[in-house]
Amino acid sequence: MRLPETSRVLGLLAVLIVAALVNGCSRNNMEDLREFVAQEKAKPRGAIDSLPEIKPYETFAYDASGLRDPFEPMDFGQSNLAGAGGGGTGVAPDMNRPKEALEGYPLDSLRMVGILQRNGVTEALIKTQDGTVHRVKTGNYMGQNNGKITRVTEDKVELTEIISDGAGGWLERPASVALSE
Repeated sequence: MRLPETSRVLGLLAVLIVAALVNGCSRNNMEDLREFVAQEKAKPRGAIDSLPEIKPYETFAYDASGLRDPFEPMDFGQSNLAGAGGGGTGVAPDMNRPKEALEGYPLDSLRMVGILQRNGVTEALIKTQDGTVHRVKTGNYMGQNNGKITRVTEDKVELTEIISDGAGGWLERPASVALSE
């Protein structure tokens, strides 16, 4: 018997809550809202800015008659580079020769650490990034651009690199590795 009484009390409580909510929403006490609307209507109205002036479009006549055609290969000429270039003529690296150990390293990562002279032949000591020291002499190759050693002196190793000219040909350029201190 207790359950029906509890249900009855809960039902009565729910009805009272709903009645209170409906009563609160149904009041006509909106005087504060009417006052706010009246104040906003009484404020002076703002002016709307005029549209900005649109500048007329200025045309540009492009004249490329004196400029290089961007779809033609560039002509590097002979400035700062020794050798022939363009179109697959002139020098070319020997692709059939076996690669030497120092050709796997970029030239700027190699350091000359000393020289040796044996039987009138001067050899340079070249140190790689991993600390390995190699002996090289004139005629050996080093660097990743087919660099052939042309001369070994007390303070540097001079070589000639063969690089692509970008148009199917090859160019020679001088390079060197100086003695590190």
